[in-house]
Amino acid sequence: MGLLGPRYMGSGLSVVEARVLYEIVHREPALARDIAAALRLDPGYLSRIVGRLLKRGLVERGRGEDARERPLSLTCTGKSAYDRLDRTTAAQTARLIAPLGEDGARRLAALLEEAGALLFGSKPGEWSLRTFRPGDMGLITARQSILYHETYGWGRGMEALIGEITAAFLRDFKPEREQCWIAERGGRMLGSVFLVEDDTETARLRLLYVEPEARGIGVGQALVKQCTAFARETGYRRIVLWTHAVLESARRIYAAEGYRIETHTHDDFGKPELSESWLLEL
Repeated sequence: MGLLGPRYMGSGLSVVEARVLYEIVHREPALARDIAAALRLDPGYLSRIVGRLLKRGLVERGRGEDARERPLSLTCTGKSAYDRLDRTTAAQTARLIAPLGEDGARRLAALLEEAGALLFGSKPGEWSLRTFRPGDMGLITARQSILYHETYGWGRGMEALIGEITAAFLRDFKPEREQCWIAERGGRMLGSVFLVEDDTETARLRLLYVEPEARGIGVGQALVKQCTAFARETGYRRIVLWTHAVLESARRIYAAEGYRIETHTHDDFGKPELSESWLLEL
């Protein structure tokens, strides 16, 4: 990527100078003190960088008595230089990640986003819902089995059950009556849920889960509401589900959506658990 060279991408700019141009383009207003804070630069050092960019005719200042409060903007020459640099960076990045393929590129984006959040406290990007695609069932089975084992000590019985449910879903999938939705951010799965046919009037919500990193931002609620909307559009009269009393976050979501509850006890996963059946009339 040319980050270690004296000039970034053959632009005649250092990496820091190029980054300052980027900040000026993407800030409104672009104030020197805000840029220094965002890049964790000494204000005096940034002032010298801005001075060099002004001298080269790439940047200009707006009006104001205090230089720190005068917004920075790119000149026509600066815009041309930035556009060339942006195109070169995009092309170089595309060449670098091309061998990774689509899935690898999504995974790289997710890992870089996670690294930014850990190192710099940056806010995570927007998440979205999509329907399932090849490979999702294996990941759902693996992630839920690991999480339930680590959190509740549920063993092979739970993993076998999840595997059976996902395999049956793929084998018997009825696209006009059933669906699986995935919540993701930057190509990383944040959670999932299934809605399958129980009978002609009843749908069953199955395997709702949300990754720990995505809890508290509305992912679970969105997945459950997606099931409700799909069931209504499809013509079901009710939705049923089976869960456990220890899954408190999920239970709150179901209650908020209007489900009502019945309970019974079982020991299918190696120890007694209070399980619950919930019903939502549509």
